[in-house]
Amino acid sequence: MSDDTVLQPDWVAPQRTALVLIDCQVDFGSLDGEMVKRGADVKPALAAVVRAEALAQAARGAGVRIVFVRLLSHPGGDNAIAREAKARHGKAEPDLCVEGTRGADFIGPQPASGDMVISKTRFSAFARTGLAEQLHAQQIDTLVLAGLTTECCVASSAWDAFERDLHIFIASDACAAYEDSLHREALRALEMSGAILATTAQFASAWEIQ
Repeated sequence: MSDDTVLQPDWVAPQRTALVLIDCQVDFGSLDGEMVKRGADVKPALAAVVRAEALAQAARGAGVRIVFVRLLSHPGGDNAIAREAKARHGKAEPDLCVEGTRGADFIGPQPASGDMVISKTRFSAFARTGLAEQLHAQQIDTLVLAGLTTECCVASSAWDAFERDLHIFIASDACAAYEDSLHREALRALEMSGAILATTAQFASAWEIQ
């Protein structure tokens, strides 16, 4: 958030807002997940997931709706484009977040009764999921995004949400990338295009006085 911007509570009022937690899953952010096996540094992800849990707790306390988004893959289920793209990059790693395996399990905040759980097969939380339609049907026009990873699925979901007439806020300390420069530059690009960045503590404070 720019130094001269103050997060106004009415911008993220519970009746208009949903907290969208993206891909907080074992394979992306746990020490026994697939990304660690690929050599990724998941320490930033671990820290972000802890803050995402605090963010979810603050949202529940204020009556903000929570959406859990997860990647679910199916071995051999890639379409022809995805298969060809992997071949071009010489990628032969195991699939991430395979349905029914521990790698697909949520880490950190867990869905509770009444929360939305959205399963996706692409980067964006909105790609072929019907999420935008469900949000608009509930008169939600504002999203607070958090999760993994900043430059990939968080950013993809944010760009997609802009096109679907939604206000975008990002909990900058409750999302992470495996490289800090990717995290910072992704947030910078999103902020320059209209997203508002704030910390978990700032969102909690705004919701506390609702």
